[in-house]
Amino acid sequence: MSATEGNMGTLEGNPPASAIGMIGAIWGILGVTAIIGSAVWRLTPYAIHAFDYSFSVMQWVVFVGFTIFMAFGEGYRGFQKAFSPRVAARALHLSKNPVPLRVIFAPFFCMGFFGATRKRKIVTWCLTTGIVILVILVRQLEQPWRGIIDFGVVLGLGWGIIAMWIFCAKAFFGSKFDRDPEVA
Repeated sequence: MSATEGNMGTLEGNPPASAIGMIGAIWGILGVTAIIGSAVWRLTPYAIHAFDYSFSVMQWVVFVGFTIFMAFGEGYRGFQKAFSPRVAARALHLSKNPVPLRVIFAPFFCMGFFGATRKRKIVTWCLTTGIVILVILVRQLEQPWRGIIDFGVVLGLGWGIIAMWIFCAKAFFGSKFDRDPEVA
């Protein structure tokens, strides 16, 4: 997609969004939101429960350090700079180029699990595998350590949801959106 084309129009031969494409895009955005939001919903009680404990100095240092690390690493670098604009770009692409399988599995298409460049699929699957392993390991931690970790994760994921919706608004309602959807 070029930087000069209008998002909903047909400049430079780009097809307009179709009804089925828009349904797929909306399903993709809502589905990704639900997947991430589900994690926020499940982890928030653990993050809050950590404050039922008296933190040692070391726990406060880890809490502050990990929260800053997750806000920057997961929220800003991971979501705002990479994942969120890519989800928006892939949803926009889907709105204009609907393919039945991509529309049906739109959340996973928007996240890059399929219909993506080889590199994107490898990165997406490796990150997902790593996240699953980390989730299993963090579940083994006792409070307040689990809550300290989960607080940072919830902050990063919440940042990601907000960033994704901002990028989706820019993609669908802005004058131009030049992010690469990394579609294969």
